[in-house]
Amino acid sequence: MKILVIGGGGREHALAWKLAESPKSTKVFVAPGNGGTALAGGKLENLNITDVQALREWAQAEKISLTVVGPEAPLAAGVVDEFRAHGLRVFGPTKTAAQLESSKAFSKDFMARHAIPTAQYQTFTDPVAAHAYVDRLGAPIVIKADGLAAGKGVVVATSLQEAHDAVDFMLVDNKYGVTHNEGGARVVIEEFLDGEEASFIVLCDGKNVLALATSQDHKRLKDGDQGPNTGGMGAYSPAPVVTADVHHRAMREIILPTIRGMEKDGVPYTGFLYAGLMIDKAGHPKTLEFNCRMGDPETQPIMMRLKSDLVDVMLAATEGKLDQLELQWDRRTALGVVMAAAGYPEDPRKGDAITGLPAAADDAMVFHAGTQLKDGVPVTTGGRVLCVTVLADSVKQAQQKVYDVARGIHFDGAQYRRDIGFRAIKG
Repeated sequence: MKILVIGGGGREHALAWKLAESPKSTKVFVAPGNGGTALAGGKLENLNITDVQALREWAQAEKISLTVVGPEAPLAAGVVDEFRAHGLRVFGPTKTAAQLESSKAFSKDFMARHAIPTAQYQTFTDPVAAHAYVDRLGAPIVIKADGLAAGKGVVVATSLQEAHDAVDFMLVDNKYGVTHNEGGARVVIEEFLDGEEASFIVLCDGKNVLALATSQDHKRLKDGDQGPNTGGMGAYSPAPVVTADVHHRAMREIILPTIRGMEKDGVPYTGFLYAGLMIDKAGHPKTLEFNCRMGDPETQPIMMRLKSDLVDVMLAATEGKLDQLELQWDRRTALGVVMAAAGYPEDPRKGDAITGLPAAADDAMVFHAGTQLKDGVPVTTGGRVLCVTVLADSVKQAQQKVYDVARGIHFDGAQYRRDIGFRAIKG
C-alpha cells in the first residue's frame, strides 16, 4: 500500500522509516520531508506539498491507503477533517480535538472541567493583570503562550524579572513567534511543579487507548538541564521514573479521563496523545501539557525500540481496533541525541554543510530534522538538525555509543548535550 506521512522533521523521518520497514508498504511519501528522507531512497520519497487541500487532492489522485500526520500545525489547520471528509484513511485528531495542544487555555480549562491533575493556573490577555498575578504568585513560575510555538512557547521563570520579561515577550512583543489563536495574544500563567518529567504517549482510536513505550526528553539546551528551553535536545526510552505504579496512575487519572472527557464533550479523540507529566517524589503524576502528536525527539528512540509492524498498528488505530493489539518492544535502551545548529534556539544558523554521516545500522540511526539536500550534499536548514539514535543494553552503553557516532558528524557550530540520559543513571 502507498502511505503518506505529513511533516518534515525528525519525528516524521522516524515514522516514515518505520512504516517503510513493513512488508505491507510499497511506497512512503513524506510531505515535505527533509534531507534525510531524500537521502534514504528505497521506499521513501519526498513530496513538496504542504497546503492541506492540495495534499488531499494529491492523496486522492494517488490512491493513498493511509496518511499519518506528524506535526501540530497541519492538525491545527484541520488536515484530518479535510482528508476524512473525502473518504481518506488518516490518523490524527480533528481540528477541534487538536485544541488540546493548539490552545493552552482550552487544554487547562478542559483539565479543570474533568478533574485531571494539573498545576493551578490563570489565563490573561492584559499584560498589566498578568504582571500583577506574577507578583502575587512569585517565582519560580511558569509562563505559557496560548498558541503554537514549535515547543518554545514555555518559560519556566526562576526569577520575577524573567517572568515579567516572558509576559512581555509573549503578550507584547511576540518574540517567540507564537501563532496566536482567535482573540489575539494570550498567556497561561501557572504554578511551578517540582519533580521529574516524563513523556507519556499513547495511541487513541476514539474509544480505546494503547500506550507506547515510556520516554523522557531533555528540554534545556545545556548539560545538567541548564540554559533556555528548546523543542528537545535528546530523549531515551524506557524512562525508569515511570514505574509500574506511575504508569497505572497516569492511565487511570490522566489518559483515560481525557479520552472519556473528550468523548463526553462531543469531540472523540483519535491520534497520538502525548501527556507531558511531572512526577513528584511520592510518584504522583500531574499533567504539564498535552500534545496531539508524538514528541520530537521521543519518537526516534521509541521507533527504534518498536518491534511490531507500524502499518498494522496504524490500520488498527484507524479502524477502532486498538483493543485487539499488543505492542512488541526491544528490551534494550534507545537513546537519541539532538545535534542543533549554531545559535539555536534564539537565532539558528542555516546553510552549513553536514559531513561524516554514517550508514544506517540495526542499532544506530541518524534521523534528520533541519536538513535539505543542496547539490546532493545535506545542509542545515533549522534549529534542530539531526537526532543520533542508538540501541544498547544499558543507558550507560547507549551514551557511549551515541557520542561515538555524534563525534564523527560535523557541521560548523554544531551544539549538543553530553549528558542525555543522566537521570536514568543512579549514583
